Amino acid sequence: MLHILILHGPNLQALGTREPEIYGRVTLDDVNTRSGALAAELGCTIETLQSAHEGVLIDALYQARGRCHGVVFNPGGLTHTSVAVRDAIAGAGLPTVEVHVSNPHARESFRHASLIAGVSIGTIAGFGVESYLLALRALVTRLAVRG
Repeated sequence: MLHILILHGPNLQALGTREPEIYGRVTLDDVNTRSGALAAELGCTIETLQSAHEGVLIDALYQARGRCHGVVFNPGGLTHTSVAVRDAIAGAGLPTVEVHVSNPHARESFRHASLIAGVSIGTIAGFGVESYLLALRALVTRLAVRG
């Protein structure tokens, strides 16, 4: 059975209350609950982790090796700034889908460049919290096809 890690980066603990005009009113707990329900439908399991600390996210990526088959990752603002997170994704060697609730390309110019995209198998952005579900579905489909 496929096991997927869903990582949430900085500020995502505030989903539902932080800038709801951009990020909506759905909470991180709701995202995790919806992701768990979809995982059950897809015949896989998930684990979730949120941290505002870059090192915790990096450690989680490496600890997932040998235990998880892939990663759905919303690195938040670290997307645009963290070579260390980028290198951890590459180093962990797990298929990773980059996720964003908002569309970074429709926002400030500093959000247009992703250090994560080049080491991810794909990016899903701009569909609100549905982006997580789309990413999970895409990752599980990709992993199933590749066997």
